[in-house]
Amino acid sequence: MKFLVDAQLPPALARRLEELGHQAAHVVDLGLAEAADHVVWSHAANSGAILISKDQDFALMRVWDPGGPPLIWIRIGNTTRRVLIAKFDSVYPSLVAALESGEMLIEVTD
Repeated sequence: MKFLVDAQLPPALARRLEELGHQAAHVVDLGLAEAADHVVWSHAANSGAILISKDQDFALMRVWDPGGPPLIWIRIGNTTRRVLIAKFDSVYPSLVAALESGEMLIEVTD
């Protein structure tokens, strides 16, 4: 799988996905850290990436744009990078299963 991690999340999340055997980039890696949401959205869609973000705007875009990229919407409050990665690791198997089954909007909550 290929992932694009949005600006509100740490680059360490992209590195963790690479450790798990996926292609992953953070928007900083691509020069998109300051890009508008629609630019990040289009990049994910055009590159075949699954977008990971905390931004509710992307969840709304996912509803409005059925042709857009799959979205993992992180709905966890402010936390440390270590706690975020641990939470992601704990839900990782279910995320992969949901994506493989065709889910297009997956929420990760506390």
